[in-house]
Amino acid sequence: MDARRTVDAVWKFESARIIAGLTRMVHDVGLAEELAQDALVAALEQWPSGGVPDNPGAWLMAVAKRRAIDHIRRSQRLDHTGEDPADARADERGNEPEREQDDVLRLMFLSCHPVLPTEARVALTLRLLGGLTAAEIARAFLVTKQTIARRIAEAKRTLAQRQVPFELPTGAELAERLASVLEVVYLVFNEGYSATAGDDLIRPELCQEALRLGRQLAELAPHEAEVHGLVALMEIQASRSAARTGPSGAPVQLHEQNRGLWDPLHIRRGFAAMLRARDAGGPPGPYVLQAAIAVCHAQARTAEDTDWQQIATLYGALVQLLPTPVVQLNRAVAVGRAQGPEAGLALVDALVADPTLRDYHLLPGVRGDLLTRLGRNAEARLEFQRAASLTRNAAENAFLHRRADEIAPGGGPGLTLGEAVRDFLGRADLDPGTIRSYGQTLRRLRLALGDGLPLASLTADHVERVLTTAWAGAAPRTWNRHRSAVRSFGAWAALPDLAAGVDRRADDRPPAPSIEPAQIEALWSSADVPLRERTLWILLHESGAPVHSVLSLNVEDLDLDDRRARASGSWVNWRSGTARLLPGLVAGRHRGPVFLADRRPGSARMPAAADLCPETGRRRLSYERAEYLFKQATRKLDPSGDGYTLRQLKPSADQ
Repeated sequence: MDARRTVDAVWKFESARIIAGLTRMVHDVGLAEELAQDALVAALEQWPSGGVPDNPGAWLMAVAKRRAIDHIRRSQRLDHTGEDPADARADERGNEPEREQDDVLRLMFLSCHPVLPTEARVALTLRLLGGLTAAEIARAFLVTKQTIARRIAEAKRTLAQRQVPFELPTGAELAERLASVLEVVYLVFNEGYSATAGDDLIRPELCQEALRLGRQLAELAPHEAEVHGLVALMEIQASRSAARTGPSGAPVQLHEQNRGLWDPLHIRRGFAAMLRARDAGGPPGPYVLQAAIAVCHAQARTAEDTDWQQIATLYGALVQLLPTPVVQLNRAVAVGRAQGPEAGLALVDALVADPTLRDYHLLPGVRGDLLTRLGRNAEARLEFQRAASLTRNAAENAFLHRRADEIAPGGGPGLTLGEAVRDFLGRADLDPGTIRSYGQTLRRLRLALGDGLPLASLTADHVERVLTTAWAGAAPRTWNRHRSAVRSFGAWAALPDLAAGVDRRADDRPPAPSIEPAQIEALWSSADVPLRERTLWILLHESGAPVHSVLSLNVEDLDLDDRRARASGSWVNWRSGTARLLPGLVAGRHRGPVFLADRRPGSARMPAAADLCPETGRRRLSYERAEYLFKQATRKLDPSGDGYTLRQLKPSADQ
């Protein structure tokens, strides 16, 4: 093995210990990682020519600690304050394995601290305790390297600003903090075991990293039953990896898997971890119960031997501790096997209106399974189609489409919901703004009910359930907009009663006051406002037109000489301030949206042709982005500090 590969391998296994020890010395995880990276650079410079030391981990730790001591001394000379670095010198003279173990555990609790959002906890943990680079984490989660780097940087900054101590929690806090650590490890494992997006169903590298972190945590916290329960759960689930996909990479359901492919080593490790969880004592927690369910599956020699009654009982206990919609859906599967598909379907149908599951592809997938077993094939086909439309994983998408295609289409001729929506939105008499507004509502109907639903089967009950699930807490203006879209679609489709169960909401909120003239003047005089934002804001102020109408303007509709443009069936007029800016904003462009987004859209999120500039490839500026930018720019002007809304640019009657 060459020196570079040796450095990479050593860093992978030693980085957590090194960063943890340095964090205890310098009390800043960001600085600790920088010092550890300095030691890594030193190894890359010296080992190729001088040879790899006998104990490379100790070499890296020694170099890193010397850098830390130098940093502490420099800081003391500069500010003439600080603690004497005697502890640091003592650490340099001798390593204490027990202290190092405690340091790594502290680092694990720190990187998974609840003050951080979940995605930041995952990224920081993989970085500090897994030794993964930002590029490796980004590849695993199908995001950009810049996104991961930003999450890690923001996480370090948050920990520093909140002054989160580098210590082990005790008492009541320990359970909460440990739950956060376990959640992060299991999230990493699940993303590897059932990838949410991409071409492959499984990402083995993430599964292995989660298992490594779990085993490490079990060594560091040997008396915590939930830690051993999580390790047991991951080991047994990992044992099925080779059987979960067929030769083409297509998913294979649990009851159809070749159990001869299950890895006996992982299973033995899982059983051993369960014994350690039992020995730790105490009532079983969520991970121990989930591991017990996995053990039931692992003990069955064939799918027919599976003790579904016991699994349903365990899920019943799990629901008492963790009553999440996903756990309840899993319980419905077990009940459907133990007591029959009717019992399972009743539990699933009780979850259909839960907003948490509205875009969860496994809900219609499970429902399709149960309907198939009940012989309700036409309904099952629609559910599999809907599940396929919701998943972002290519392997699962193909699998679900194949399951739908295996069922012969039911019903007679006629439009489906998907076909009708496409025809409705493709009409020539709808302007781009209306298409976007209607499209949001109708897309939700398609996702919730499936493109294949016969249009004639669409009812007011369907519409009421979908709108209530998606927008029950929406403001009256938003709710009424979705109701209006359904009414228009129903009238076009000769289904006039579609909105019968959706009452109009009264908007009794007072309108937001207009921005005061002095603040408007301060906004206009700001020198750092980009041309796009300045033009949009002045146009909204001068015209008094609705924000959506102005954002829907196209270059070809502008009449620069007469200072007006046609938008949403009415005219938008402006004055001299806008007239000075518009020519520069649209210079060189002859078609497409006036106000453009900063970047070109990705291939997976290509907008409609009407919202895409044919000359730059950029999409129309969204209302959400325009509103966000304005709020950010006006926070200092707003006495409340929240920032103003674009609607407040409309002048009041006395301005």
